[in-house]
Amino acid sequence: MTVSSAIKSLVKYGIREGLLDSLDEIWAINRVLEVLGLDAIESDAEICENATLEELLKALLDYACENGICEDSVVYRDLLDTKIMGVICPRPSEVIKNFNALYEESPEKATEFYYHISRKSDYIREYRIKNDVKWITPTEYGDIDITINLSKPEKDPKAIAAALKMKQSSYPLCMLCPENEGYAGRVNHPARQNHRVIPLDLENEKWCLQYSPYVYYNEHCIVFSAEHTPMKISEKGFRRLFGFVKKFPHYFVGSNADLPIVGGSVLTHDHFQGGNYEFAMAKAPIETEVVFKGYEDIKAGIVKWPMSVLRLIGDDTDKICELSGKILAKWRGYTDEEAFIFAETDGTPHNTITPIARFRNGKFEIDLVLRNNITTEEYPDGVYHPHPQHHHIKKENIGLIEVMGLAVLPSRLKTEMAALKDAIVNGKDILADETIAKHYDWVEEIKRNNTITEENCEKVLQDEIGKVFADILGQCGVFARNDEGKAQFIKFVEAVNE
Repeated sequence: MTVSSAIKSLVKYGIREGLLDSLDEIWAINRVLEVLGLDAIESDAEICENATLEELLKALLDYACENGICEDSVVYRDLLDTKIMGVICPRPSEVIKNFNALYEESPEKATEFYYHISRKSDYIREYRIKNDVKWITPTEYGDIDITINLSKPEKDPKAIAAALKMKQSSYPLCMLCPENEGYAGRVNHPARQNHRVIPLDLENEKWCLQYSPYVYYNEHCIVFSAEHTPMKISEKGFRRLFGFVKKFPHYFVGSNADLPIVGGSVLTHDHFQGGNYEFAMAKAPIETEVVFKGYEDIKAGIVKWPMSVLRLIGDDTDKICELSGKILAKWRGYTDEEAFIFAETDGTPHNTITPIARFRNGKFEIDLVLRNNITTEEYPDGVYHPHPQHHHIKKENIGLIEVMGLAVLPSRLKTEMAALKDAIVNGKDILADETIAKHYDWVEEIKRNNTITEENCEKVLQDEIGKVFADILGQCGVFARNDEGKAQFIKFVEAVNE
């Protein structure tokens, strides 16, 4: 494919996918020529109707690298292809105008349009996300989703070295700030010329809607404050969650906790995550009903889930938020030494909540997941955190998405599981391979409990990873899943009622 053919085909792709109007065709071709430093296009160049976006961009990037326009590394290629895609994307005002017009028809039509734009503009790199490894593991709590994330490319040594030499910039302040929209990027910050943001009003404050570039589930969106303010779980935050759900009743929305260890990866910018997906936790039933005094019209109970979850269901979101705020306030200061729950130690607060809101079966619901980030000498990474025996699978924080039952596991596991399969099936010494030696004890236990063949080995390993993840969720629960833990959980409910 010639560069002229790739340019013409890319512009046709943009028209076909609704990124451009046919009236923009000549203008868009000339803009792509400008980006690539070209003076002209071959008028008789063939248009490749069946070429994928990945193939078209590859042809343009290969040309750029071969002609000294771009460094041949994934970071620099990503900066250039985003610049190219920015040319054929609609302006922010146009996206917002179309979104709002479609919203008048239905919220579903508006988000369907916006998700399409986000995918076809290459802001969401679909051809990378399809490489993510995914499966489902049945557990006593329902079918849990397991993913090995491969869609976020690792930086190469040249880009890492260049980033270290760069002067630190405070613009944009973080990856979630609205100032990312249209930003050219640099080696230590991704380009966002193809990024479009939808403004929202939540509780009379300016917020924004975008999709995650690394979608972990269907229509994985991020709702973030227009101001760079830190994460804070509060009653007002619960009201914002329901404000969003009322605008988009086909989406759930939740927030990471606001403390390290039990929080997400970005605590400096207040934000939620949502989407059009039903997680295992949402499907899990209430197993023990409870009653909160003064809120008898709100159905409440402990959810059958490995973590410690209270679910509130009702018609009146004001009352649900008021009760949620009361539960949060009590939990912030709650100590139960027998349950090894301490509100604070040496002035450091430990208790917070991961909340998730939804509209289902004509009722509003909120799940309040009780979190505690205390550390000890035995568990320096956190008592209610993945324990060391599971660090060979996952040692990172358990955030909102994983709380709900979707494991996001490190990319190393794909190659490690392939190496483990080879070692198990062919009788190789696992301890002799330093990349998989950490899995030795785990594999020995798997072999004791399973008859493994070449045909079922991969499935057995996947199921066992799923069991590890379910066990990790249990370790993150502040109240144990036994009679003693249930009594301690009820004791907390009674404390809220005092």
